[in-house]
Amino acid sequence: EKNSGSKCVISMHSRTTTTIQDPKNPEHVKTFTFDLAYWSHSGFQKDKDGVLISADPTSKFAGQRDVFHDIGRGILDSAWQGYNATLLAYGQTGSGKSYSMIGFGANKGIIPSVCEELFQAIENQGRNQEYQIRDLLSRTKKPGGLKVREDQQLGFYVEGLKTVPCENYAQIEKLMEQGTKIRTTASTNMNASSSRSHMVITVQLKQVFLDKALTKQSSIHLVDLAGSERQKSSGSEGDRLKEGSRVNLSLTSLGNVIRAKKVRNNAVVNTWSRAENKTLLGCGNSGAAEQSACFLADHQMGTYAIQETWAHLLEQARREWEQQYAAIAQERQMVKTLPHLLNVNEDPQLTGVLKYFIHTGSCVAGRAASNAITLQGLGISDKHASFTNVDGKVTVTPHSKCKVIVNGVPITSRTKLQHLDRVILGSNSAYLYIGFPSERGNEDLNRFDYDFFQLERAAAEGVSMDKLGAGSSRDGQVDPSVLAVFQDYIKLMPLVAEANQMSEELKKELKMELKVKNLASSDSRGYELQKEVMVKVTNQRTHEVWIWSKSKFINRKFLMEELYQRFLDREDSHVAQEDDPFWDPVEVIHLGSAHVWLQSLAYCMKFEEQVEFLNCDGLEEAVLHVHIAPCSPTGQVYGEEDMIIDPFELLGKRMDFQIHIVQCLGVKWLKEDAKRGIQIGYRIYDLPNTLYTKPIWKIVNPQIEEIVQFAALNASQEFLNYLQTNALIVDLWGLQEGCAELSCSQLDFIVTGEGHIVVDTKKISNVKDTSQTPSNQTSELYLKVLKLEQETELLRNINRALREENVFLKESLEKIGSGQQAHKPSNTLKVTGMTSQLPSAREINQMCTQQDSCDKEFAKALKVFYQSMNTARGQFLRLRQYKPPEDDQMLRPFVHQQSQMLKDLGDLLESSMWKLKNDVALIVKKKREYLLYIKQ
Repeated sequence: EKNSGSKCVISMHSRTTTTIQDPKNPEHVKTFTFDLAYWSHSGFQKDKDGVLISADPTSKFAGQRDVFHDIGRGILDSAWQGYNATLLAYGQTGSGKSYSMIGFGANKGIIPSVCEELFQAIENQGRNQEYQIRDLLSRTKKPGGLKVREDQQLGFYVEGLKTVPCENYAQIEKLMEQGTKIRTTASTNMNASSSRSHMVITVQLKQVFLDKALTKQSSIHLVDLAGSERQKSSGSEGDRLKEGSRVNLSLTSLGNVIRAKKVRNNAVVNTWSRAENKTLLGCGNSGAAEQSACFLADHQMGTYAIQETWAHLLEQARREWEQQYAAIAQERQMVKTLPHLLNVNEDPQLTGVLKYFIHTGSCVAGRAASNAITLQGLGISDKHASFTNVDGKVTVTPHSKCKVIVNGVPITSRTKLQHLDRVILGSNSAYLYIGFPSERGNEDLNRFDYDFFQLERAAAEGVSMDKLGAGSSRDGQVDPSVLAVFQDYIKLMPLVAEANQMSEELKKELKMELKVKNLASSDSRGYELQKEVMVKVTNQRTHEVWIWSKSKFINRKFLMEELYQRFLDREDSHVAQEDDPFWDPVEVIHLGSAHVWLQSLAYCMKFEEQVEFLNCDGLEEAVLHVHIAPCSPTGQVYGEEDMIIDPFELLGKRMDFQIHIVQCLGVKWLKEDAKRGIQIGYRIYDLPNTLYTKPIWKIVNPQIEEIVQFAALNASQEFLNYLQTNALIVDLWGLQEGCAELSCSQLDFIVTGEGHIVVDTKKISNVKDTSQTPSNQTSELYLKVLKLEQETELLRNINRALREENVFLKESLEKIGSGQQAHKPSNTLKVTGMTSQLPSAREINQMCTQQDSCDKEFAKALKVFYQSMNTARGQFLRLRQYKPPEDDQMLRPFVHQQSQMLKDLGDLLESSMWKLKNDVALIVKKKREYLLYIKQ
């Protein structure tokens, strides 16, 4: 988060209140009140044992002991009194649930602290009590998992959990380590981290009071829940499947009752005495003395039975402990002497738990139980790879087409391993190779975490910050939004690999690949658009394609995992098509965008262009052939003689133009599958909706030939500015058999009397608002108003033209009329003894024609220049998206190609400027000759 440029938006001013600031609107803050709130963001330091403590007395930092003192101790006290107690850690992934419950390193969480203090209290208690503590631990894997049952007396319980008696805290600690190892092995099957699984630790405390014939029994349930974060609502993401995974449903249920503290429970101490059960022993009809003797005998027999059972269980447990201690000692010795693989998990608590030793000779790794190294995980085959330890060298060789990656690079043949090499087997089972003792040093293994593996893998696949455009910021700082997208990409990479493996094993024939939306796209002004990660899904058999958002993919993957787990458990994994997370109805796919710059239109110049449709990777998807031309209200296209020098001349006037989509060339989407189709869509300026062309199917170079005429009835300065600085964004959409075609309703647009679509509607917004009523009379009135406004504008233009002509005629008459006689025109003018030859009507005509010619020549020069600048702008955009390769061997060709592209761009700019200068110089020369002619 810090690397992304994020800032802390949470502050605490007391032990009960938390204030959250809206990062987009800092003045918008909300305050929440809790029973207890803890600050651990800053103000801490490590003591000599590595425990985090307050940095100074004024620090508000709360450590693990503070949390245990406030919460854990109350749980323990309740258990001593004979009450059942449950503590659930609920919150988003990364919020500190596992850290608070389990802890990390020297910073022990609530669970180990509760167990440790439990035994300390036992040692400090008197000898008149017996204690029994059981850790419920299942070390056997049953198909479908263990079943949850309900009993009228016991309530809900898990059937088949193994109970293990413990004499001290060290044994509980070992059981927790063993549980973590089993949990790690299980998580490797799906590579699920703690964020997607619940962990429940149950400690049973049984107190037998020998002098009071009393027994108390309590259960302490300590629960580390899965992450409770919700991605965007699946409904808002357009996913037809709701968040149906069991993990999400269980968290939703818990979330619905999280204000549950208002519910008052009738807590009962779990206690009973032998006297309460005496009638069951046949002593109910005896006298008082006989009852006492009966009770005493029963009490003694019960006590002896309890002690004998407990002793037997402890003895059995001791034998298991001895075996485990011997195995641990042997493992520690092998760690010192043998090369081995160390598991690396997304959850740091599960990293380094599993060790696979590579003995001298050759050993096979894979799923099969007969292998020397038995591995589980997505994409792991029965005989996946061979590790060879010969002459102080270790090599790995993949079997057949099995996936093995070393240091981010896939391998297909025997590869020598070096100390601290990173190995990925299958889709995403990650291991750190620890070499021979002679190779080892004092390296910090913590830096080779899960993210290190994924970053290395991404770099090998050519995914980098530069490719995503992070280095393009002008101030040299990394763009936080791009960095966030890169982190999303890295996080999703292993998930996509797992989803592909599940698809392969379940024979779903889907291929999923990560894409970055708007990677090479820009808005209508050429500025980069907000990027986001998406997943492209392709059915390799039918060639159907879907685009899933990040949230939709994550939701689908949860559902895929549950379906895959049923497959692993040999249950029925068949589901109806509408419930299949690997299936979706076909949809329209966005293939790419093209930029058509509108600058020429601001000068009433028609233009014709062929522009590229660029896909999300910045590669050419197709070529668009388009005409855009100014025209009259009747649709007559203007010629070069109608060009203007200054766009300001159009201000306040009616302006009509046509957009003509001619053809789409070389559509890759259609080349890949002949049964597909395309549509083209665009939206100009303030249109409320997008216009779409008619669908065209099964033609690689479809001829479209669709013309739409637009009209700005009273061109505003904003609209003229838009034309000079913006491009028309044209989108190419891919159609698939069975998908709904794109369309828009003409009712959404304002139209002129001729049926042309009106743009630049701000000045007539009041009329437009009136037209939204369903009344037919109002609609007719609105059309009449529009018609009157058009006619008024036409009269204004005629009046303006007549006024300009009158001024010109008046000036001409003043020049030639002062010396002419009314009855006899003369071509000479006598003034104070001087004779001047006046221009004839023909000469005046020539002068006007000469002026028009200069204007036309200048307009033509501008047209050529603007077209050249459009080409240069396109080259510049392509050059900006051209990123250097990760492979050093490809760097020299890249530099050469980039140099050539820069040279071409420079040549184009230089030739365009030279042409414009020459044209302007020629026009100026003609203008001077014309002025000189007038002076003479």
